[in-house]
Amino acid sequence: MVATIRNPILPGFNPDPSICRVGDDYYIATSTFEWYPGVQIHHSRDLVNWRLVRRPLERASQLDMRGNPDSCGIWAPCLSYSDGLFWLVYTDVKRFDGNFKDAHNYIVTAEAVEATWSDPVYVNSSGFDPSLFHDDDGRKWFLNMQWNHRTESFGGAPKSPAFDGILLQEWDERTRRLVGPVKNIFAGSSLGLVEGPHLFKRNGWYYLTVAEGGTGYDHAVTMARSRTIDGPYEMHPNTHLITSKNHPEAALQRAGHGQYVETPDGQAYHTHLCGRPLPPKRRCTLGRETALQKCVWREDGWLYLENGGAVPDVTVPAPADTSVVAQPDVVETDFDEGALPFEFQWLRTPVADRIFSLTWREGHLRLFGRESIGSWFEQALVARRQEHHSFRAETVVEFAPETYQQVAGLTHYYNRHKFHALGVTWHEKLGRVVTILSCPGDFPHGRLEFPAGSGVAVPEGPIHLAMEVRDNDLQFYWRATERDTWQAIGPVLDAGVVSDEGGRGEHGSFTGAFAGMFAFDTSGNALPADFDHFRYQALM
Repeated sequence: MVATIRNPILPGFNPDPSICRVGDDYYIATSTFEWYPGVQIHHSRDLVNWRLVRRPLERASQLDMRGNPDSCGIWAPCLSYSDGLFWLVYTDVKRFDGNFKDAHNYIVTAEAVEATWSDPVYVNSSGFDPSLFHDDDGRKWFLNMQWNHRTESFGGAPKSPAFDGILLQEWDERTRRLVGPVKNIFAGSSLGLVEGPHLFKRNGWYYLTVAEGGTGYDHAVTMARSRTIDGPYEMHPNTHLITSKNHPEAALQRAGHGQYVETPDGQAYHTHLCGRPLPPKRRCTLGRETALQKCVWREDGWLYLENGGAVPDVTVPAPADTSVVAQPDVVETDFDEGALPFEFQWLRTPVADRIFSLTWREGHLRLFGRESIGSWFEQALVARRQEHHSFRAETVVEFAPETYQQVAGLTHYYNRHKFHALGVTWHEKLGRVVTILSCPGDFPHGRLEFPAGSGVAVPEGPIHLAMEVRDNDLQFYWRATERDTWQAIGPVLDAGVVSDEGGRGEHGSFTGAFAGMFAFDTSGNALPADFDHFRYQALM
């Protein structure tokens, strides 16, 4: 029986996959945007089974995203290996709306992926989606798309001319600077919105793959080649190597932005991001995920999908027979390890001890109530990715609010405009209550709705909170003790709005949904909330 790769290989929010092989080891780096620590790196030895092994941007000297708007932060990292080092290049984007992006590009290195990575070296700010190519003559070349602020561009839907081609310049490792002339080597195809460049060399040809069409339903991987690194580049006979843009029936939509890799025995594969929309509104509640396609080289010297077309497959042949390691349907933590479980992240700040602690109270995650849920600066929200269209999440919180400005609980979260939250708080007539705060895509105002009104009065002590998401529907629950029956609270909510397409729509945001715990205290007293349990369960 031939082993197969089942897509997506990295489910849930894992976009812009850059793949790197070192010997028999494969690594994929993906974008993390405003979530901290920055960049996810997964490892595999067979292209079938993948495991998260590192988030390298983990301290203030490397990354500080306080103030970064939603969907900014770390865009499109590129991971490579050369000269005994792993190299990671990435963008920290500081602005989203309007004509500007303020995109700063950096390089960090490490002797091993799991090691401590260096402080960043600043490179340039001319555009985003950088990559670093190590040529066989020892020279290194830096690429990124060029951003043109002079064209109409607003609301996350820029006109094509804003994406002003792919820039190439030599990187001098000795001086740690760009040197020599800057050349715009590729303007892209008529599809437009050229970005995400990656170079590789084969049989004397320089091959360039880029992302085009925007990261929505017109997305594509476009391919070109040249005998010289600075061009001119000729287009692939089909223009696009991978795309679902003309096939709305395909299971993997929004296919684009990836990188080529070869196995040790020369088999060809190409990563790409994708989305799996839910009917009826075609909203990708799991965000942009990572997939992998089997490719072949034909006699014309061009790369093609093995299936003969451009539409990506859900199942593709693996390079060799291997067994699939089943992923658990339930992931549970009691916060007993003294460190945050690896699947969790938080937002923007490198000063994690201001928002959470695992040492203040043994066996508990303590969140210090900070700024409001949705703040771009310092909010206490610790969460994990939604990896299934249907799931249940549970937690137990101890929280003693004294004012309605203090709220802590469980949330289904995307950004400040798209979230649902079940919180314990204080009501001046009812006392301590559990209630719902919801922002179902209200852009640009971010106005809250309160589907459970003033809430339900609850007794003293720990409160159990739960939510069930079944495709586009979300229901919150609560109970006082484990002996009590779960009580539904509020109506069924629109879980599908917690998606890329929810709210302001396609291209308005492009991260992913999270399930997690939050606390805020807008009185400024930093009232703590203690969580002694979190459970995530996939539902059939």
